Amino acid sequence: MTAKVILNPYANRWQALEQRPELEAALKSAGIEYELVVSEARRHIITLVEQAVKEGFSPIIAAGGDGTVGEAVNGVARALSEKADWLPIGVMPLGTANDFVNNLGLPKGLEEAAQVIARGNTEYIDVGVVNDFYFVNNSAIGLEPTVTLIQEQLTWVKGVVRYLLATLLAIARKPEWDMRIEWADGRHEGLTTLVTAGNNPLTGGLFYMAPHANPRDGLLTVVYGSAPTRRRMLQLLPKTMKPDEGSYVEEPDVHEFHTTKVTIHTDPPTPLHTDGEIHYRAIQDITYSIIPGKLKLIC
Repeated sequence: MTAKVILNPYANRWQALEQRPELEAALKSAGIEYELVVSEARRHIITLVEQAVKEGFSPIIAAGGDGTVGEAVNGVARALSEKADWLPIGVMPLGTANDFVNNLGLPKGLEEAAQVIARGNTEYIDVGVVNDFYFVNNSAIGLEPTVTLIQEQLTWVKGVVRYLLATLLAIARKPEWDMRIEWADGRHEGLTTLVTAGNNPLTGGLFYMAPHANPRDGLLTVVYGSAPTRRRMLQLLPKTMKPDEGSYVEEPDVHEFHTTKVTIHTDPPTPLHTDGEIHYRAIQDITYSIIPGKLKLIC
């Protein structure tokens, strides 16, 4: 069957488009029969993938970053019912941080990634859902998407350093929200700085915001916390970069739990990101859930 390659030209600040010749050379070298299309606008990938699935292309190859993979999953979901067996998705990493690839131990080089896709081995991993939109790596409200909004403006900074600088600028603003968070066996009400829902541990290339997340356990890992001062936020920052012992989730003002569903109401409204892309700039009511073993990933 013929693969459909969806190239996100914006990934890694337009560098993905510049890598198109290298991308196509890697696919051809691996012997992959494909057609390539380039997305033209935000969320266009969803439409392109939906159309490709209905036209019988398989697999879908997402060429871009985490947001590209997330939109590709939403395109598959639109074309097929949630009860259907989703067709396989492969990844050619062209993003800034490529957290999804790093979390799952997939190759970061284009030639190696193409060889993996050519072999066609697959496994099923969980898919997160927020208000009927799917995500593969993580989603968050509060401080984390505030960082995403800031880093979008830092066009003069390259790579993961942009995320770190944006984080420092967000801390300087010291945003906070009054939130009500409810899950099967717990509840939290009060001032909250961040909530992150992780299908995988690493995000932003540096930060283990959900350090114990596992995309194969059928659960979302949710972390929420508050920091009363900028100094406290700065104290917690280096601990977000630790995947194991010494993680910020060990601190008394940060809490981590695993669940299949969590509902949140926040005042004032908060931005929300999915897989590093802003999905809402202001939202008050959020529901997170998980679909176990739904994504058929070429690995």
